[in-house]
Amino acid sequence: MINKFFVNLIKGLIKFYKLVLSPWMGNSCRFTPTCSTYMQEALDKYGAIQGSYLGFKRICRCNPLFKGGIDPVPQKEKL
Repeated sequence: MINKFFVNLIKGLIKFYKLVLSPWMGNSCRFTPTCSTYMQEALDKYGAIQGSYLGFKRICRCNPLFKGGIDPVPQKEKL
């Protein structure tokens, strides 16, 4: 129940980012799916702690030092 609360809280922040901040910043994500969508999928698949970890790890790679491209959320057995 606590995990679900934090998942919904983080997903609410992501929704705010997508609706309010992202349009001003432009489409700058180097990956498919976008980092915000990746974070939402990771939260759905892994929960608040591990999903947030995967999402923040992905956001740290979203810069010119990394190539980018297609990078889906890993399957549970591959972690």
